[in-house]
Amino acid sequence: MSDANKQLARRALEFWSSDNDDDVALVFADSYVNHQEPSIEGDVKDLDLGGWKTLVSGYHAAFSESRVRVIMQIAEDDLVATRWEFSARHTGDYAGHGPTGRTAVWTGIDIDRVADGRIVESWVDWDKYRLLETLGLLP
Repeated sequence: MSDANKQLARRALEFWSSDNDDDVALVFADSYVNHQEPSIEGDVKDLDLGGWKTLVSGYHAAFSESRVRVIMQIAEDDLVATRWEFSARHTGDYAGHGPTGRTAVWTGIDIDRVADGRIVESWVDWDKYRLLETLGLLP
């Protein structure tokens, strides 16, 4: 089960890739909850409207040539921890900033909880400072 859960976590990360056309319903449960990107409503986002799909769609509008590399994975029981590295070219509006054309590289960690063969919950922590610094968007 651990290997299957690791593969599921990898598939989830690949949705951020520019060329992924996988079916979200095969990876995430309908009741999926994502803890990242704090907003006025709080940091919990569902899969659909106002949630994870919207977050990924906004990322794709802002970044192209996006790639993810899994650095390390650890699985235990129903949890998978994945350390990853992203690279992407800033070619659209992001956080109120126009495109810089720069390529950024940043790292992070996802912890996914799996039930019945799909991810039901994720906790994400990533180096937003490194991304903004690389793009030249910090004061």
